[in-house]
Formats: sequence, C-alpha cells, structure tokens
Amino acid sequence: MTEYQTLRVRTGEDRVVVELNRPAQRNAINAAMVADLHVVCALIEARPRILIVAGAGSDFAAGADIAELRARGRDDALAGINRSVFDRIAALPSPTIAAVEGNALGGGAELSYACDLRVAGTSARFGNPEPGLGILAAAGASYRLTDLVGKSIAKQVVLGARILDAGAALACGLVAEVVADGAALPTACVMADRISRQSPLALRLSKVVLDANSAHPLIDDIAQAVLFESPDKADRMTRFLERKTQ
Repeated sequence: MTEYQTLRVRTGEDRVVVELNRPAQRNAINAAMVADLHVVCALIEARPRILIVAGAGSDFAAGADIAELRARGRDDALAGINRSVFDRIAALPSPTIAAVEGNALGGGAELSYACDLRVAGTSARFGNPEPGLGILAAAGASYRLTDLVGKSIAKQVVLGARILDAGAALACGLVAEVVADGAALPTACVMADRISRQSPLALRLSKVVLDANSAHPLIDDIAQAVLFESPDKADRMTRFLERKTQ
C-alpha cells in the first residue's frame, strides 16, 4: 500500500479517485502534494484508469503554497515543478475529471485545467491571480485555459483578475455541468461510469488526437525564472503572508 502525505487515494478496477487532503491549508499545492501526484500518475501510467480529482473540505485547491513559492528561485522556475506534474496529468492515457467545489485558484485552477473534464459545485470559483503576486500563471494556464475558453476569456482571467463563478464557467464551456455543493464528486463518478463503458483504446486514441496541439512550456519557465528573481515577487508574497498572520 502506498502512503500519501497530502492525498486520499481510492483505487478501483476502472478508476482512481484522488482527494487533495490539506483542508486546513485550503488544499494549497505544495512540494509534497506534487510528489504524491507524480506517484498517482505513475500508478495510472502503469495501468490506465480514469482519474477523478477532488478536494477535501470546502475548497478544491486555493492555489499553490505561497510560502514555498516565495522561497523558489530561477532554477526552480526552470524545473517547472508544478507545471511538470500538471503536464503529466494532462498526458495520462485515460480520461481525467476534476470535481470542483469552492476555490480553484492559481495552481488549483491549473490542476483543474489539466483534466479533460470538469464538474462544478455551485460554490466553485476559478481564477489565476498570480500577477498580483508578481509571478506568471506558468503551470499551464497560458496555453490550457486559452484552449478551453478562448483567448478573450483567458485574458480576462489572467490579465483582468476575473474570477469565474460556476455559472460563468458553465457559460464559457470550462465546466461540463454545475451541480449542488456536495454533489460534484458523485456526479464525476457517474460521468466515469459512462466513460468506463466505452472502448479503452478508442478513448485513448481519441484523447491523443484531441490533444494534438503545440504548447510553449519552456517559454513559461523562462519567463517565470525572471519573475522568481524579481524583488517585486518577494515583496508581494511577503505582504500576502503577513496579511494571513494578522
């Protein structure tokens, strides 16, 4: 049995259900969670199954761990720490579903974008406030969100600091369905039931064809590397963390 520091994982014959399990930190994505998600990816790569991702508590994931981000520098940015695991999730051979309730912000939003399908509770909120912290949304938002909702709405979210509530996310096609809070994960499981009845090979090849687009992760990493070394990033993250302790 694999032990996970930050996840609750249930494995079945046709699916793996993952709950991000740092509710006291609003499921902020830290290095330990990234490592745990890589383990889950290896599990599914070895034996393809549907992946469902949800969050324990009231939020899906309210962002990356700001204290860790503040300490990261150029080399960390070039390593694409969060981006690499989200890219790996996006490349999994079987369909993936994000069951989102509460906040999916920053890295949490980018994790949901990396999934093939999204189901939202009525409390769901999607956003990428990274520029307010002096950094780039460099873990996939710049290319995945544009593919999902179009460049205009992606710019509203990333440049205009717009938060998409559940209704707006449904209207722009970011989510497949909006359900009552508490029902997002069960609804995702029903969706997985429907998917599991289809041909695994047809699904796998269909996903490859649908995802056959170019991306620019290295450009994101280079830009992030510059931003990670900027005094503005350190100042903004320090002010953010100080506000949280007051």
